[in-house]
Amino acid sequence: MSLLAVEKLKVCHGLLQAVREVTFEIAPGELVALVGANGAGKSTLLRAVAGAHLPASGRIIFDSADVTALRAYERVKRGVALVPEGRRLFGGMSVEENLLVAERSGRRGSWTLHSVMELFPMLRARRHSLARNLSGGERQAVAIARALMTNPKLILLDEVSLGLAPVVIEGLYRELPQLRRGGTTLVLVEQELSRALSVANRVMCMLEGRIVLDAPVGEVSREAIVDAYFGLGRKEAVPA
Repeated sequence: MSLLAVEKLKVCHGLLQAVREVTFEIAPGELVALVGANGAGKSTLLRAVAGAHLPASGRIIFDSADVTALRAYERVKRGVALVPEGRRLFGGMSVEENLLVAERSGRRGSWTLHSVMELFPMLRARRHSLARNLSGGERQAVAIARALMTNPKLILLDEVSLGLAPVVIEGLYRELPQLRRGGTTLVLVEQELSRALSVANRVMCMLEGRIVLDAPVGEVSREAIVDAYFGLGRKEAVPA
């Protein structure tokens, strides 16, 4: 049984079709790397799944329920959390306040203020600091912790490592498999292909608004993924 099923989804920005007739399913507990060049439609797809951008047509089924018409806050209560590109924290609020706002918006579960700070110990000393005064790595940790505070079944991570120092990226990536082992399903948008494939069990590649490759990481070559990324040998890149 799938946790998320997207059926013939079309999402537009004005007259531009950013996502074109996309169909896929994600099972509980998967960690999916969603890759593709800038402008391929990855962020728009995540926003549509999270309810931040309503589709022009198609359906989104989450946890056996049609959520296509639901607003973002309603999907949060059902277990969908988006970590958007740019983090989008409340800059004038403290770390702790950002996290507690998320807790009130989500579901009850094992993720609490204490448990997210166990996962991201760097945040303990900064819990009373304003979000605007944090470093890039600290802001990203808060953004992920904020998503966890809603106790999601599915986390959508958009450009999780963008603009971060390599040592911070390594630390964040060490935590992703732990989240998956805890039962959370993840979709990860990442420009750095090797880094994404190092943690994912499945890769989906988008090109011009369509998914042109969808395969288990262990069953597709890096060359096939790169070909799909750039639109080369599309038929050969997609496993049967």
